[in-house]
Amino acid sequence: MTTTSPVHDAHAGTVAPTSPGPDHAGASLPRHLARGALGFGLLIGAVALLPVIGPVSLLAAPPALLAFRGCPTCWAVGLAQTISRGRLERQCADGVCTLAQARPHPAAPPPRA
Repeated sequence: MTTTSPVHDAHAGTVAPTSPGPDHAGASLPRHLARGALGFGLLIGAVALLPVIGPVSLLAAPPALLAFRGCPTCWAVGLAQTISRGRLERQCADGVCTLAQARPHPAAPPPRA
């Protein structure tokens, strides 16, 4: 687990993390959902087939973890990051961090209606 310690900026009077933290977001939402379906399918299959083929079915668990890129929790965090990418940003002022609507990037195209 990666932790960051806050750094105090004496000039701006703000506290900001040293790094934004781990990024588990996927390249696209459909690809991220496909990885989740594959991972959960393999995990459910490994447990469901245990009475039928025995402990050999547990060999499906490592590929499931590869599909999740770690663990189901990391996949779920990545899903939230993928959905919110570009819509939310963290703003820190006076030692208090909040989520706010992201400001559009100057080079970004206008949002589609």
